[in-house]
Amino acid sequence: MQQATKQAKPALGPRSISRRQFMQWTAIGLSTAAVLAACAPPGVEQPATGSAGTTATITDTAASGAAQTGGKTTQVWLGHQEVASLSPDDTGPTVQGVLIQNIHSGLIYYDYDFNLVQDLAESHEVAPDGLKYTFHLRKGVKFHDGSDFTSKDVKYTFDFYRDEKNGAVSASSFTGIDTIETPDDATVVVNMKTVNAASLVTWGGFNIVPAKYHAEIGEAKYKGAPIGTGPYKVKEWKASEFTELEAFADYWGGRAKIDFLRLEVVPEDAVRKQALVAGDADASVWPLLVQDSLTLEKDPKFKILRSPGASIKFFPINNTLPFFQDKLCRQALMYALDRQRIIDDLWNGTAEVAHSNIPPSSKAYYKADLKQYEFSPDKAKQLLDEAGWKAGADGIREKDGKKFSFTCTAKAGDQARKAIAELAQQLFKDVGVDMQIAEAPIAAILEGLRKGDIDCSIFNWTYCLNALEPDPSDTLSTKGGNNFSHFSNAEMDKLIADGLQKVDPKERKPFYDRIQEIFVEEVTVLYLQFDQWLEPFARRLEGVPDSVVSAGEWIDADKWTKQNG
Repeated sequence: MQQATKQAKPALGPRSISRRQFMQWTAIGLSTAAVLAACAPPGVEQPATGSAGTTATITDTAASGAAQTGGKTTQVWLGHQEVASLSPDDTGPTVQGVLIQNIHSGLIYYDYDFNLVQDLAESHEVAPDGLKYTFHLRKGVKFHDGSDFTSKDVKYTFDFYRDEKNGAVSASSFTGIDTIETPDDATVVVNMKTVNAASLVTWGGFNIVPAKYHAEIGEAKYKGAPIGTGPYKVKEWKASEFTELEAFADYWGGRAKIDFLRLEVVPEDAVRKQALVAGDADASVWPLLVQDSLTLEKDPKFKILRSPGASIKFFPINNTLPFFQDKLCRQALMYALDRQRIIDDLWNGTAEVAHSNIPPSSKAYYKADLKQYEFSPDKAKQLLDEAGWKAGADGIREKDGKKFSFTCTAKAGDQARKAIAELAQQLFKDVGVDMQIAEAPIAAILEGLRKGDIDCSIFNWTYCLNALEPDPSDTLSTKGGNNFSHFSNAEMDKLIADGLQKVDPKERKPFYDRIQEIFVEEVTVLYLQFDQWLEPFARRLEGVPDSVVSAGEWIDADKWTKQNG
């Protein structure tokens, strides 16, 4: 069948979309804003009610985003979910990450073609044994408050986020670090206890915060009031509505060519497309419905950047629940899922079935001959029977007086992935498993998963760092900050630790081959597909590359320019 999640759209008029029109096309809900306000720490900007996680409008100030007003230019991006934090510790959600990396800078970074770029560090050296990294910092770099950037800020940042007492999600990024020396303001020496082959990808690119300011206000308040060294500084932040950044005049790399960068939160896929077509937005940082992206690809006013996705679309499942503690039950649900049907019917064929945590685009580490779970309801039923879950009078399986019933909490307003959840709900029911569907803001979902308060969800996340670096410490190690499934396996933990201590890809590969085997055999999550990433840009936004290896072009937004109209 055709794209099941595609919605009817209002007819396009000859003029730009007004805020009133957007209000008419979207239902305004308050529940998400209430949750975020309740969770927000004191002193942090709280999302205004009226444009919540389930719905959004294009605000009046952004409705003229296509134009240059008062001699100033604004590029308007669209996001699909609330921007709950602007801290370097919270770059996981794409809509947050693209803003955080324009506010902050790291010592180095890898661009969209996986080229290493020196950022706050002019140069660096790595000792032959991999146990010492020396970074020579740029001089004259300023934070947005006018204070000087020095080696002390690097040391503070690394020490704060790697300290387990601070509870940072990114703590595992600093694996292997022993001590950090600052012999002068322009030199940082990182001494390692153990080799960490992923160092330059993980902590080497971690965004630096100002030591004095961060220590004064604390991480909770910093999430909504960050000060970085990046090309843009925060002008206004309303988590569930919009975030507006302003070009930082003293940016070391030169002032951004476009004066303002504004990200509007618009969960509805159809409304994001409408805003692009009407000229009220320049890009969507989260892909549209596939069919809409394919339509825009034929329009000469747009370009669609295609790249192989590194993130898995998946159901994280709480492995501490009785039924999910049993590997047979987890395997059964994999057999119950018709993943090719999901791709064909709901994703227009622009994805491939996932058979590993590492994407096929990782040529050095992807293992092609892994166990595969074909669609087989009969096999699913057989495994559930073996696990002792028998069908009750209502057809739902039971064991020891407990029904095999759980709730999948989908991101509010996520039409595309909710459609997948609805299909999975029916497929699971066919084998005697009950999955209810609820909705919540993504910030609440991530927090609930980490705490073990949520049974299951559905979204995209990388279960390695990227196609370049296979390390899954953050997601598959017992102590990983984003171990959403609370999976714990002693062999997996040891493989992850040992794999980081090998630098040569040929020597590392056996460790990651075995990690993939365990991932597949144990079914730590219900993994679905690797999407082909389709990112829409209006062609009036100039400087956007014509092709990318990975979706990382947003970090160069300060170099882009914008035509009138």
